[in-house]
Amino acid sequence: MSDLVSTVIEAHGGLNRYNQFSSATVHLRVGGSLWRLKGQEGILSHAAVRIDLHRQHASHYPFTAPHLQTTVTGQRAAVETLDGEVKAERFDPHASFPGDASAPWDDLHVAYFAGYAMWTYLTSPFTFTSAGFDAVELSSITEEGESWRRLKVTFPDHIATHCREQIFYFDSNGLLRRHDYTPEVINAGPAAHYPSEYKEFDGIMVPTRRRVFRRGQDGTVSRDVELVTIDVESVLFA
Repeated sequence: MSDLVSTVIEAHGGLNRYNQFSSATVHLRVGGSLWRLKGQEGILSHAAVRIDLHRQHASHYPFTAPHLQTTVTGQRAAVETLDGEVKAERFDPHASFPGDASAPWDDLHVAYFAGYAMWTYLTSPFTFTSAGFDAVELSSITEEGESWRRLKVTFPDHIATHCREQIFYFDSNGLLRRHDYTPEVINAGPAAHYPSEYKEFDGIMVPTRRRVFRRGQDGTVSRDVELVTIDVESVLFA
């Protein structure tokens, strides 16, 4: 484990503490211009997501109706009843997304995107030590008047996420302050994701505010439009 990986994992609560849990349930509000563009405004405006911490599995609920939930893994997206009856499902969901960035999404597109995205956000940086992940420290940068250390993390092929290579920025306390990636399923270019307003839940540090903006090819972040907003109300690790 590299020095920076060890530092940031400890800052977020430590691997020993994280490994005491198998799941996290998060109540949150999700908004931003992306959902309107995709014809799905309000679909996750007030919901919960439950993720497994040590395998890729996520479930948002309620989803489109009080009795429905999603089930998302790296290879499958589904909408099910709370009793597990499958209402709709799609295998290899990544391949189903339209190439046109302005094309609308169906419910399974939303389920898959939201599921893998929240799993990525809520398990980082603890997953960086998992089999198949590769983390390499890059040169530091200065942003918001601070020096932020950076990790380039390559995700394994079996994990569904925005893109294989992602850049994570950490402040002097070891907390994640920025996360760069290109959400390939949207096909609209790179993004910069800013977590903030950290709170401790069950010994794990979790940002309760996340804002995602467009990022130019030169690295310039355009903050005039919030693509995705995530506001966390509560987190329960179990």
